[in-house]
Amino acid sequence: MQAYGYAGSLAGLPDPEMDRQFYEGVPARRLAAWMIDLLITLLVGVPAAVMFGLMTLGFGFALFPFLVATVGFVYRVATIAGGSATWGMRAMGIELRRADGSRFDFATAIMHTALYTISFGVVVLQIVSCVSMVASRYGQGLPDVILRTTAINRPAD
Repeated sequence: MQAYGYAGSLAGLPDPEMDRQFYEGVPARRLAAWMIDLLITLLVGVPAAVMFGLMTLGFGFALFPFLVATVGFVYRVATIAGGSATWGMRAMGIELRRADGSRFDFATAIMHTALYTISFGVVVLQIVSCVSMVASRYGQGLPDVILRTTAINRPAD
């Protein structure tokens, strides 16, 4: 992605006022992508956690939420590092970008996923993140604000 001449702190991203097409509908698409990603995580994580519980004669069921969350964490890191978007985001035509306009690398994917996991685990932080996506100039959630990233409609590059 090329630089769009915006001189703000996110200089490599398209300007939300001048290039609105990159941000139109992104919050709703992020929600839909999140639902797709949740379904994928549950379709993989629940059977894996059940199998683990059965293999440990029931003792592993105590780790059920942790195992499903681990599957979700690995899924998010792997898909975001591999294409700057989860499969849900790809299906919805959005992707994550760094402040310089580049796609996420492995380190950024881990940091973004870790911050997402923390914000998801604390209800107040999740509410702040959702409000921020709707109200901020670049449509950034809390992990995006901290890392100076955002989600945009996937460009044709």
